[in-house]
Amino acid sequence: MKKIAILFSGKGSNFAHIVETLHHKGVEVVVALTNNPNAEGKQIALQADIPLEIVDSKSFESREAFDAVVVQTLGKYQPDLAVLAGFMRILTPVFTDAVRSINLHPSLLPRHKGMHAIEKSYHDAFPVGGVSVHWVSSELDSGEIILQKELSKEGLEFETYDKKIRQIEKEALIEAIRKVLS
Repeated sequence: MKKIAILFSGKGSNFAHIVETLHHKGVEVVVALTNNPNAEGKQIALQADIPLEIVDSKSFESREAFDAVVVQTLGKYQPDLAVLAGFMRILTPVFTDAVRSINLHPSLLPRHKGMHAIEKSYHDAFPVGGVSVHWVSSELDSGEIILQKELSKEGLEFETYDKKIRQIEKEALIEAIRKVLS
């Protein structure tokens, strides 16, 4: 069975979907790691009996020092893949050179890297938005694309667009994990 680590910073809705869809179904989530001690997603790990690691990014003097602890922590679990699912950190080569990892991003990269991508995508001039899953590199949202899913914006209010993007994020992430691990 392939082993994955999930890294998250907030609610953990994509983490929860991974647990529901893949955990003990060909894939084992061996650890969940958050950089946010107050992340709501911690409950998902506890309820699913998945080891939870908290590495508070605010307690480090540099991104490299934080990344070194994350790499060391993940190393104890030896995952085949780390999945960034709402992990709000820009990672350095200390992490990216050591950990095979993918990231979910709510826009059709290379458009709208970084924060607020759903809003930016909704308001841009393109008729479609979407989501991307890509390999993690040390440059923000710039790793090689694994897959993308498009969504037409035609006739959609922002709230509907936002909801649909969050739905296809889940589908894309599961598909990408399966693709990468096969």
